[in-house]
Formats: sequence, structure tokens, C-alpha cells
Amino acid sequence: MAATGVEAAAMDSISNAPAPPSELNIPTETERGGEDTASDTTENQKAKKQNDGGVETAEEATEPAEPDINELCRDMFNKMAIFLQGELTATCEDYKLLENMNKLTSLKYMEMKDISINISRNLQDLNQKYASLQPYLDQINQIEEQVTSLEQAAYKLDTYSKKLEAKFKKLEKR
Repeated sequence: MAATGVEAAAMDSISNAPAPPSELNIPTETERGGEDTASDTTENQKAKKQNDGGVETAEEATEPAEPDINELCRDMFNKMAIFLQGELTATCEDYKLLENMNKLTSLKYMEMKDISINISRNLQDLNQKYASLQPYLDQINQIEEQVTSLEQAAYKLDTYSKKLEAKFKKLEKR
């Protein structure tokens, strides 16, 4: 079924519509060197028109991008750069913080190591002093045992003397 009239005209206009550009070339201020973007576009088109055989091919003329879009793109890229710079700065600051925390932790462990070394030395000194006092402590234990046995003997003597006194009083009463 063939299209006729208005439908055919609509199809023709669709098939003749320009294709969208495959690349978006946005020159910066330095790339332009103060020249118009229209002259750059024209030079690019002239270079593309010449083929190997010297035959010129027709290429669709594209309009230069509007300055508003260029400014918006630059603004977007600048803001994206600022955002990424902020993210990288935050990451660097995090790493610096971790580095400082690691250094402080290392210092704390070194202090704890020094403290434990001092405690170990003091403990060794105390063990040596205890070892040097051990004979005296053994003598004290022997004296304590002797005192205990003397105390028991004194109790026995006291009990015996009380019994003897009771017998003596009993004999006196008679």
C-alpha cells in the first residue's frame, strides 16, 4: 500500500531530516584563539569535502553550537571538577587522619612497651630481693614454729601448775 498526498509529504520530510551529529566538538577559549566558531566549522567542512580522487562529497552543514550551551557545558565541567576535587580532598584528608591515628597508636604502643619493660625490670628486682630475703624468712618461720611449741608447753605447764596448786590446797585443808 503506497502512501499518497499528505502522508507521502510527511514521509519525505522525515527521510530528509538531518542526522544528529555523532560528536559534539566544543572548543575552549584557548583552542579558538579568538576566532569565530563559524570559521572553524567552515574549515573543517572544507577539509572533509576533499576525497582521495579529488571528488568533493556533499556533507551536511551543521550550525555552530549556541554560546549558551558552550557556557553551560563549561560551567558544568567546572562544577564537576570542583566536585571531584572536593571528593579527592576529602579522601586525602581521610588518609591523613588515618596516618595520624596510626602514628599516635604506634606511639602509644611504644609507651606501653616502655612501661612493660620497666615493670619487668622492677619485677626482676623484687624477685632478687625476695630471693635474698628468703633465708631470713625461713628463720622467721622456724622461730614462729618454736614460739608455737613454747606456747603449747607454757599452756601445759600452766595447766599442770593449776592442778598442782589444787592438790596442794586440798592437802592443806586436811
